[in-house]
Amino acid sequence: MRVLDLRELDTADPRTYEIPRGDVDVDRALAAVEGIISEVISGGDAAVLDLGERFDGVRPSSLRVPGEAIAAALEELDPDVRAALEESIRRLRKTCEAELEESVTTLVAPGAAVERRMLPMQRVGLYVPGGLAPLVSTVIMNTVPAQVAGVPSIALATPPQKESGGAPHPTILAACALLGIDEVYAAGGAQAIAMLAYGTESVAPVNLITGPGNIYVAAAKRYVRGQVAIDSEAGPTEIAIIADDTAAPAFVAADLISQAEHDPMAASVLITPSESLVAAVEVELDRQVAATKHTERVTTALTGRQSASVLVRDLDQAIQVANAYAAEHLEILTDDAARVAERIVNAGAIFVGSWAPVSLGDYAAGSNHVLPTAGCACHSSGLSVRAFLKNMQVITYSEDALRSVGRDVVVLAEAEDLPAHAAAVTVRIAR
Repeated sequence: MRVLDLRELDTADPRTYEIPRGDVDVDRALAAVEGIISEVISGGDAAVLDLGERFDGVRPSSLRVPGEAIAAALEELDPDVRAALEESIRRLRKTCEAELEESVTTLVAPGAAVERRMLPMQRVGLYVPGGLAPLVSTVIMNTVPAQVAGVPSIALATPPQKESGGAPHPTILAACALLGIDEVYAAGGAQAIAMLAYGTESVAPVNLITGPGNIYVAAAKRYVRGQVAIDSEAGPTEIAIIADDTAAPAFVAADLISQAEHDPMAASVLITPSESLVAAVEVELDRQVAATKHTERVTTALTGRQSASVLVRDLDQAIQVANAYAAEHLEILTDDAARVAERIVNAGAIFVGSWAPVSLGDYAAGSNHVLPTAGCACHSSGLSVRAFLKNMQVITYSEDALRSVGRDVVVLAEAEDLPAHAAAVTVRIAR
């Protein structure tokens, strides 16, 4: 990886830091997806199938995956994989249930009540990528919080696979069966997002779309925002690691490689005050990259402009840089890592200490791995049960309660030159 030396940069404004970022231009991809979305709106199911054949090189026999195919996938699933999926589901369900918000009623005055009523989205669409890797874990990360929130209708879209004769990857189907998801569509890319957002003759439109994908999926989600809610525009995955001389170079290298394995555009960033650690990690990278399965993909990611070892003066500057970068995943491999973690304000998820690698969060930590990327962690949160809930206010006032505050309403309405607003109150209290 290239080395960026920020030690001489002394600034209180973190925006001036040169922090690695990939060239991901969602705006440019919008031009491509606009036509795809228009085709789906006008052509419905047939357009989704045609586009899938064009982009995925395979045409499923049907858009909706038959229930018997989903059930068969679970029956054929390796028992060890099933046990691991079940444990991942159990842990994530436990954290989702703990953070589930309840409705709250506030008595603001005698006879005057305002309720914040928590309600689940009525229908959601979950997107599970299936390009370079069948992300079966993403089925869990999207589905479990939706189910805990109480969403009554869930549709899941995932790309058809040539190797499966046009069906989605069997492990993805098995996870759907394990979670009781029976509305599954063999559709990927921007056409799947359009299908979920606008509906077709056989697919009812949804209220919310969640789940990561490639740049075209991100662009399609940006396009349909407003037609539906979305969780985020997820870009290529990224990991940042704050480390000092106490960090094990083998651990650091392994964790950088783990995210580089996702995508040639994945970002792997080491932030450290230790030149000796940078050198030791480079040695480990040479050794471990040569031994890993996806060597070419990993090498492309680690040598891209989005990845680097960033040298800083001390841990204080490391924290500044990390907060400016706002990584999707941030590992802290330092002495007293918990204290460093307390000073982080911008990250999708923080992994504290040597025994909490990002891979743990990808599968079985009990956290959610659908997280904000591209610096969006400074304003956005990872996927949780809250994403599948909306709150609705319910206002209940007695006659006496309205009379007690009615004059204030009239005064404010007249101050805004909205006399009809005032009249809607005076017609009641003047009787």
